[in-house]
Amino acid sequence: MSKKSEQAVTEVIQGMGAMPTKEGTAFRVWAPNAKKVFVTGSFNQWKQNDYELESEENGYWYGFFPKAKEKDEYKYCIVTQNNKKLFKNDPYAKAVTNSAGNSIVFDTSRYDWEDDGFEMPAWNELVIYELHIGTFYATRKGKPGTFASAIKKFSYLKDLGINAIEIMPIAEFPGDFSWGYNPAHPFAVETAYGGPDALKDLVKAAHQHGIAVILDVVYNHFGPSDIDLWCFDGWCENDKGGIYFYNDRRADTPWGETRPDYGRAEVRQYIRDNALMWLDEYRMDGLRLDGTMFMRNIEGIYMSPANDIPEAWPFFQQLNEEINAKHPGKLIIAEDLMNNAWMTKSKDDNGAGFGSQWWADFVHPIREAIISGDDKFRDMDKVIKAVEFPPEDAFKRIIYTESHDEVANGRARVPEEIWPENPDNYYSKKRSFLGAGLVLTSPGIPMLFQGQEFAEGHWFTDEEPLDWKLATKHKGIVRMYTDLIHFRRNFSDNTRGLQGGNIQIHHVNHEDKIIAYQRWEQGGAQDTALVVLNFANQAHEGYTIGLPQEGDWQLRFNSDWTGYDKEFTDQPTFTMQAEKGKTDSMPYYGLVDIGPYAVLVFSQDA
Repeated sequence: MSKKSEQAVTEVIQGMGAMPTKEGTAFRVWAPNAKKVFVTGSFNQWKQNDYELESEENGYWYGFFPKAKEKDEYKYCIVTQNNKKLFKNDPYAKAVTNSAGNSIVFDTSRYDWEDDGFEMPAWNELVIYELHIGTFYATRKGKPGTFASAIKKFSYLKDLGINAIEIMPIAEFPGDFSWGYNPAHPFAVETAYGGPDALKDLVKAAHQHGIAVILDVVYNHFGPSDIDLWCFDGWCENDKGGIYFYNDRRADTPWGETRPDYGRAEVRQYIRDNALMWLDEYRMDGLRLDGTMFMRNIEGIYMSPANDIPEAWPFFQQLNEEINAKHPGKLIIAEDLMNNAWMTKSKDDNGAGFGSQWWADFVHPIREAIISGDDKFRDMDKVIKAVEFPPEDAFKRIIYTESHDEVANGRARVPEEIWPENPDNYYSKKRSFLGAGLVLTSPGIPMLFQGQEFAEGHWFTDEEPLDWKLATKHKGIVRMYTDLIHFRRNFSDNTRGLQGGNIQIHHVNHEDKIIAYQRWEQGGAQDTALVVLNFANQAHEGYTIGLPQEGDWQLRFNSDWTGYDKEFTDQPTFTMQAEKGKTDSMPYYGLVDIGPYAVLVFSQDA
């Protein structure tokens, strides 16, 4: 069949990459500097000059071929201006045999989602659990975990109280083991984890357990290895990457000269299409954009104005505006780490338009406060500054003490930082949870890192799976996290204020290292929650705390309970009675017993 008659089989199909239909497969690729483009694959015995694409406007090439079917392997044969042949994988390939192999024709629309009608929870209700598919639950020795193996732990996560997971990147990367921040094929799903349909199985299973799925995506660089995007159509300048990349000093990143060219409309479209693919075709409930500071500045964290990349900011705005219009309620997170409030302001206010961002001004001072071995060095002013946040912006920040970055790269898990090589000790369990208590009771969207809830002490690597035996060994610690997460989510309908945006830190004892604050949404009984934290290894009986309202205050949570760990001391105050008398700028006061390094939560019945 001739090329013209083949194309006559169907109308020109809109879209990019390989687009299978019942009649065959359409192919479209952007290669503005190519002289000719062919598609070669298993459907034509890998003939190089058989299936030629026709040139469209603006450097695009298109062809439709009836013999090309789903699951066929293929590549583009690009003839450069100097008649050199380049064999390239499809930049839009939805599946590949491996990172250095072939593209696969794949139909992502045929998946049966059954009756998946999941809706993203309100952001103030979220408790996020960051996980890495390869190490979260690995069931085969010497092999990474998979989407299928991760699903086996979803009942556990639901019982824990988790209602959102944030998955580290799963775009195809070289080899079977990786953190995921080296995407070779941004549209393809990692084969070692199970591929596209297995990822959809994971999302569907998560939704069935009431768990949202947020995916980490990498747009600050591609590769740096196994990237067929490099000099894709034969053109490049200054020995750099060609059409998908900057070809001057703006290409420089900590991961090679691999920064995408946000100034090119086609590259912006490529990234936009990728983001929407995850939301549309895989039904993700949100995205986290990795290292956005490296998208808007050459040096990233140093942020010299001379090194700004001005094209990035309007790209953020356009991307977030389109996502918000098409998928209202989806959470798009920036990992900017510069504590820049403009990242989450709206486009109308000249902001970047993200829903929330990882907040470095929380994690660093809180880790410093709980890791220090000497109580007298705990700076309560730094703790207060980290915890307080404007009510109107309360859920525009993600707060945590552990993340993949904070437990690797020369740093370790909090229990290990507290006592190296002895993370099971009393102080590590006590003070690591003191940090988690702040995460789960402060304004912001709380996030845990995999294994944090059973005091995993080993730093994160991509080849060392979680030690799930610790979940049994430390089942009391798991219960402690579970109980506080449940109160955070107001399961008992008496701590709604922990989901509110308001906070008032009304008691600060710099000498004894005790703080107390009230959290509320609307205020009143079953809403206002009182949180008391002791940052010292000293118990107190009959300690005076100001109270905002009269009546009895019931103890809902006590991290010092011996039911969580036999080493704990169990200083109970089950009911705190409000006595009239101005204290801590409050009209009432109460007396409380508080154990060493303890977190207490009180509220009132109706």
